[in-house]
Amino acid sequence: MPAVRWGIIGCGDVTEVKSGPAFHRVDGSALVAVMRRDGDKARDYAQRHGVAKWYDDAAALIADKDVDAVYVATPPSTHHSYALMAIAAGKPVYVEKPMARDHAECRAILDAGRDAGVPVFVAYYRRCLPRFRKVRELLFERRVIGMPRIVNVVLYEPHHPRYQNPSELPWRVQPELAGGGLFMDLGCHTLDILDWLFGPIASASGHASNQLGAYPAEDCVAMSYVFGNGMLGTGLWNFAAQRHEDRVEVIGDGGRIVFATFGDGPIEVENSEGVHEYAVANPAHIQQPLIETIVAELRGQKGACPSMAESAARTGWVMDQVLRDYRRQTAQALG
Repeated sequence: MPAVRWGIIGCGDVTEVKSGPAFHRVDGSALVAVMRRDGDKARDYAQRHGVAKWYDDAAALIADKDVDAVYVATPPSTHHSYALMAIAAGKPVYVEKPMARDHAECRAILDAGRDAGVPVFVAYYRRCLPRFRKVRELLFERRVIGMPRIVNVVLYEPHHPRYQNPSELPWRVQPELAGGGLFMDLGCHTLDILDWLFGPIASASGHASNQLGAYPAEDCVAMSYVFGNGMLGTGLWNFAAQRHEDRVEVIGDGGRIVFATFGDGPIEVENSEGVHEYAVANPAHIQQPLIETIVAELRGQKGACPSMAESAARTGWVMDQVLRDYRRQTAQALG
């Protein structure tokens, strides 16, 4: 494509700063249309962001001849249907994370894109952020911790007031909309970045529970996993904790490296030379580096984007393994 003209389906909060403005800022890219089921909100977004067209119907946006590619930024419950609509129209699609509610939906999107020859990208944007590329450099170019042997993940968050009213729960903790709870919404980022750093996870298992009972989804998850290269890993997620903690720790035979999935605190390396910190800030529009690679690929630079449907579907498969028993138990309890 000489230039990529984008349409957004679901111009909600994630598109205000993280992604939406980037479509205007990337060379060879423009945002030409947005859609939201609430037409007034779609019109407001278009006016505030300088977008020429707005819709309250996704099919109409996809059919617009001025839209070359579609960004699906809705809750996961509609990723599958909207992605398939875009693929059927022959338009490349960029899907928010997680790719879908479960691996079966991910697989359906992946297969449809392959069969139609239509590219499918997924918003695991950390693969392109400078701070995670720095982690990769430290691990595999500079070998600052020697050979990586094991990885431990921790994410603890206090229970947020937004989840206290059972009649007004955000979609992120409604399994029918999100596929799960905050583990699905946040844990997927960490699991995807581990896939990018160390290769696919070959085996995973876990336990989940709803300890606080504030919403239908799980609020506590423990998992173990094995990478295809033989590395081992553990993960703990708790969303009813006393304080915040966000830590990925990679242990090697020559040291360790510690970094956070969220935020942009310093990367810490500890080895025989001592302790060193590396500060790498995030960009203002955090999805822009990934969107740059998507636009480059659509304009002919094959292999430019590191976050495609195939790798995103792998993360969907891992989360399925972890939540399988909990989903089954929950379904049985509901009759």
